Amino acid sequence: IKGAGRSFTAGGDVKSMGQASAGQLYDHVGRMNECILALDASEVPVIAAVHGFAAGAGFNLALACDLIVASDDSQFAMSFSQVGLISDGGGSYFLPKLVGPHLAKQLFFSAEPISGERLYQLGVINYLYPLNQLEEESLKLAVKLANGPTKAYGMMKKLVNHSFTATLDEILEQERITQTLMASTEDHLEGVAAFKEKRKPEFTGN
Repeated sequence: IKGAGRSFTAGGDVKSMGQASAGQLYDHVGRMNECILALDASEVPVIAAVHGFAAGAGFNLALACDLIVASDDSQFAMSFSQVGLISDGGGSYFLPKLVGPHLAKQLFFSAEPISGERLYQLGVINYLYPLNQLEEESLKLAVKLANGPTKAYGMMKKLVNHSFTATLDEILEQERITQTLMASTEDHLEGVAAFKEKRKPEFTGN
């Protein structure tokens, strides 16, 4: 997922705010929630390629992705408090888990931008590149993942996401069941064969 133009996304259109009815706003946020839930449920790894600003719900859209690749000039902002709103699009869920509650509250309360470099240091951003390399490097990563054992990636994603609400016993049992299933996949057999034959595996996602 990437932005067109000068930024990943500058956030909501402030000029149009205050004009929608309560019902329209409720429906609008509901549609955004469906998008976030679809990203979470997808078994395909989703990459956010961020340049320029990622503000408001745009910041949260990036957080909802599995990996974030950003340009070294990128800026992120939870800008909601500037217009008397709270975070939507899952920010209240994602951000505290990634940076801790105190920094999350600071970013929510202040609405001040935080640089891509700082988020990279915090482990929120996975890869940071000069702007002129961002698209090329993002595409390389996407191709690499697409050629990998995608069924295994999907299961890894589910387990990691579930780990925030599950007990250790539950995760261990899910790993045991899932590993038993994965051992019969074509990708696992191909990976073993490629290792024995000292060649690069050709995964198919099956």
